[in-house]
Amino acid sequence: MAFRDWGDPQRALSVAAALMQTPLKQVLSTLSDALSDLVPHDALVMLTGDCPKSATWSHGDAELTEMVTTAEMAQLATHVDIGRPRFERARLAGSSRPVLAVAAAPHGSAGALLAVLPTGDAVPGPEVLSLVQQLWDLATLRIIDLWPSAVPVNQAAPWMASSERARITADLTDSHAATLTMLLGLLRNRSLDDAAARRTAVDLAVSSLIELRALGESERLPGEESAHAAFGRLTDMLGLLSRHGDVELEFCGPTGETGQRCIPSVIAQTARTTARGSVLTMLEQGGVSRILVSWQVEDGELRTIVRDDGPGALATDALAVHRLTDRAAAVGGCVQVDAVPGWGTIVTIRLPLTAPERQRNDPLGDLNPRELEVLEQLVQGHRNRAIAERLRISEHTVKFHVAKILKKLDVSSRGEASALALAAGFPASLALTS
Repeated sequence: MAFRDWGDPQRALSVAAALMQTPLKQVLSTLSDALSDLVPHDALVMLTGDCPKSATWSHGDAELTEMVTTAEMAQLATHVDIGRPRFERARLAGSSRPVLAVAAAPHGSAGALLAVLPTGDAVPGPEVLSLVQQLWDLATLRIIDLWPSAVPVNQAAPWMASSERARITADLTDSHAATLTMLLGLLRNRSLDDAAARRTAVDLAVSSLIELRALGESERLPGEESAHAAFGRLTDMLGLLSRHGDVELEFCGPTGETGQRCIPSVIAQTARTTARGSVLTMLEQGGVSRILVSWQVEDGELRTIVRDDGPGALATDALAVHRLTDRAAAVGGCVQVDAVPGWGTIVTIRLPLTAPERQRNDPLGDLNPRELEVLEQLVQGHRNRAIAERLRISEHTVKFHVAKILKKLDVSSRGEASALALAAGFPASLALTS
């Protein structure tokens, strides 16, 4: 349907009706059909804050969508306002490419971002962008309506992916907060003349922009970091906060063999962001002249302790400003606040050094939504051509998914995969339904 055809009310209503009647697992494919003439594309990727088990959903070229990370989608979301589509180059699937990004947040939703990966780089006109926004609004309404009746596809939560998404959001937020805190410290510093203050402010701004750019262009974290190197990144991150301010920051990091111990990078990054958030919270309360930040690696956990000499009136609720409790909980950790009036506050963050164990009774937990759809077809005995027709994808894409399924399930044949799925209660207990 070309854009001019949308002037026909009957055709426009038929598309809307199709969206509002489609099953949950076909929402993106139905939307893709509606957008095919408006914005020719290779794939659609959705980032949602409503599904508790799978943050991203996709439709289209599997070799492309498999490479899109949750962190990339979360980074893209920081540039898009709800109701205002953007067509720009962004980093998705590991490289810079044209992307049409559309955000919606209907009542009762935490919000959803749609990334359309077009086949070319032609910029859609404002009328097309407005129409795409309206279609995405309808699609998200349908999705929200169906969530309560749907059984989550992935029974093992994507721990690394969700943590990586939280990392991007946390780092961007705290970088802005740290920059503002440093600039305020400069303005309050009476020992610097105007020229020196301006030069220092420029240096701080440039350093902050470099850090933000590094966050925006970063890909997935490496698997592990040494405790010493990870803590060194924290001291670099916090050092500027005290360089031109009235608060003295002291650091006590892991040393010796403990310092050489490797820890998961997602844990190290969470420790850094929660430590910085704790320091910022302490600075915001006032009356603080000294803060000690220390790391301890022992007993299967990374323990961060942030202690100040302030008024001792800091409440746990104050940490909600930087979502510290949520960040720690996202990786199975916890935050404790001990405040003693007149003596100061101690914030203790405990993070496990291993990811939460996967559910042992869920052998299908590693499969993504599209792979589960293909597996369902395998269980029903369909061959590649029939699967391609039913899911409206190419046979080549089906072969790609089947190979991934066999590898993830650690089986050598389609029959073994089907038998394993049936033994796990699939598809009745896992398939998305309307």
